[in-house]
Amino acid sequence: MLKKQWAGLVLWGAILFVAWNALLLLFFWTRPAPGPPAPGAPALDGDPAGLTQELIRLAQEAEQELEQQRRLLRQIHAHQARRRQRPRGRAAASPGPAPALPLPAASAPPASAGAFVLPVLVIACDRSSVRRCLDKLLQYRPSAERFPIIVSQDCGHEETARVIASYGRAVTHLRQPDLSAVAVPAEHRKFQGYYRIARHYRWALGQVFGGLRHAAAVVVEDDLEVAPDFFEYFQATYPLLRADPSLWCVSAWHDNGKEHMVDAGRPELLYRTDFFPGLGWLLLAELWAELEPKWPAAFWDDWMRRPEQRRGRACVRPEVSRTLTFGRRGVSHGQFFDQHLKFIKLNQRFVPFTQLDLSYLRREAYDRAFLARVYGAPPLPVDAVRAGERQDLGEVRVQYSSRDSFKAFAKALGVMDDLKSGVPRAGYRGIVSFLFRGRRVHLAPPQTWTGYDPTWN
Repeated sequence: MLKKQWAGLVLWGAILFVAWNALLLLFFWTRPAPGPPAPGAPALDGDPAGLTQELIRLAQEAEQELEQQRRLLRQIHAHQARRRQRPRGRAAASPGPAPALPLPAASAPPASAGAFVLPVLVIACDRSSVRRCLDKLLQYRPSAERFPIIVSQDCGHEETARVIASYGRAVTHLRQPDLSAVAVPAEHRKFQGYYRIARHYRWALGQVFGGLRHAAAVVVEDDLEVAPDFFEYFQATYPLLRADPSLWCVSAWHDNGKEHMVDAGRPELLYRTDFFPGLGWLLLAELWAELEPKWPAAFWDDWMRRPEQRRGRACVRPEVSRTLTFGRRGVSHGQFFDQHLKFIKLNQRFVPFTQLDLSYLRREAYDRAFLARVYGAPPLPVDAVRAGERQDLGEVRVQYSSRDSFKAFAKALGVMDDLKSGVPRAGYRGIVSFLFRGRRVHLAPPQTWTGYDPTWN
């Protein structure tokens, strides 16, 4: 499959090269003789230097884009070649990454990332731009057999249905049969879209786990673009999720993942979080069996963040997001997108996660090292952090003691300040870690913290 993709890229590159040069020739042959220049404009005698420079600039931009795509595919190809050459049954020799909060080397070997089927469920409705989502999934997918793509469509939108159908057998197209209006309380009439979404999720996940009998699934929505190592990330973390009962999901999303707040040079860094991130997430069939009987009528993602669902379990999330949302239009009317979502950085460096030891993410080892690192960092007042004081301290801790102080400090430092059942976005044990002007900052409660207060909302 990868060889076919590479051959296809080369063929398209040749076609683009020929087409580009043909367009240039056509432009020069058909261009009318230049007239007198406009006031203040450069002279256009003969072959104008300004036009030539603009054409060169456009050609260079096109070449850079093609080179970036070639580089990404070369990384994927090289990784797949190494995996094929590796003797079967032999663990990879590469050590796990040094996380942003360095953890001790784990004694347990990495969980096996052997052959298993991990379908991707795409939740779609009335966005014909689902093509952007599907194109990236198909471009980066290493195996059609191991990563089948299932598109579940609600809304009955024919244009979107035609786009999905155009992929033929490359995807499985399911259609939600119940398109009726959802009965909602009078005070929730304007939220009917959220009720439809929850109904669709329940039906689609029921098809994947109940009808198709898959053991796990990665859920994305039709307005998500995935990173080059999206499949590699989930392939490596799936065994960890299955082996560690203190985890209940793996997410490709980082809520505070804006470019200036993450260490983009360390895309291999992974963390535990108590906040359910969604936006490209992996769950097991066993979790769906637990959730399905009590699935909510609306607002399913916030429902997932309640303590009675989370039950003390955490998710894995990356330092740099492996998904990016491009869906400004939706039930939230774009406000959250304009204020936050459009600034999230999408990873572009392929990380061979299946060759790394991820056992440092197991709760006991992670908690021991994480808490030691956070509370070993020197405390610094939020105003001093904002003023850039004590630059000799490469890592600092800002301590909050109440809901109001958390929200005030989070706002001052550019961190998302909303709480769901007391849990901050990207938080773990009440701690939110991020970069502020190049320095690692931990926004943390006192070391005597004993748990979340669900009234902090």
